[in-house]
Amino acid sequence: MLAIENFGRRWRRDKVHWGAGSNKGHLRGFRRGAKLKSVDFRTQIGIYVLFNAAGNAVYVGQAGLGNARLFSRLKAHTRDHLRDRWTHFSWFGLRGVNAVNNKLSEFHKPETRISGRNRRDALHETEAVVMSVVEPPLNKRGPNWQGSREYKQYVEDGPKDVFELTVETAIRLRRIEAMLQKIHKE
Repeated sequence: MLAIENFGRRWRRDKVHWGAGSNKGHLRGFRRGAKLKSVDFRTQIGIYVLFNAAGNAVYVGQAGLGNARLFSRLKAHTRDHLRDRWTHFSWFGLRGVNAVNNKLSEFHKPETRISGRNRRDALHETEAVVMSVVEPPLNKRGPNWQGSREYKQYVEDGPKDVFELTVETAIRLRRIEAMLQKIHKE
């Protein structure tokens, strides 16, 4: 069983119905080729990525732990320090769509187990992978790796290649030139 049940790519922020007053707004989407019944993804749990007008990823977050679902997380970003920094978003959801009523499954929760692990772990792991690959500049906190260990590349000390030798030689020549100029001034 896959953790990601559905996703939306590059949805426009200005086309989201954010709601006002007693109107809660919605995050509606539909599948191509399917009957034109829309699904409201406002209570989706998963990972989301915010993009600026140039199409660059600027923030990666997760929705679903506690009461913060996708819609409420996105809406909060329309008012917080990210408000003027994103125009589009993509999301990757862990809650499947019930084919009978076109609503999000009530059975897919952060505590639901997938191959011996729960969806909460899948949220952390997926967010960490996306953050590590994209390195969005507006994420203040780094990836939330849980139980994973990072390995650095092992490089044997040995003969240097031509590029490394050229760079080292250029640096040494600049230092020698700077010393000679200093001597001539004295």
